[in-house]
Amino acid sequence: MLTLRRPYNDLLNRSRELAALLDWAPAAEQLRPAVDVVEEEHRYLLSADLPGFEEKDIDVRVVDGLLVVSGKREQSREQKRGTVAFAERRHGSFCRQFALGSSIDESKIEATYKNGVLIVALPKRDEAKPRQIPVHGS
Repeated sequence: MLTLRRPYNDLLNRSRELAALLDWAPAAEQLRPAVDVVEEEHRYLLSADLPGFEEKDIDVRVVDGLLVVSGKREQSREQKRGTVAFAERRHGSFCRQFALGSSIDESKIEATYKNGVLIVALPKRDEAKPRQIPVHGS
């Protein structure tokens, strides 16, 4: 479990500090992908919207108890050739970090990327999974 009190609000974001540690450009905060975290019985699922990214440009790692999701999206060649009349799509890099807590089995974390969405499965350790406690009569 990420945290017992507030599992979603206690996710830690230390972008500037970790971006420097991972040698990402100061533009690491230009992009801030939307992220959802869903708790299931045996795991958490973190979903991040990363449209327009290529799989090779996404990096997922664990650093000192933090899940670090970073990536870089280059400006398209079409934009480099002509004059841009209107642009809302951002390019550059990002770095997001989330505190894992002691209930996550870091050795079993898996990530998949499909249709512009990154899914990171964060399995709970066996001792953190819910279990039924039998109630005995007197």
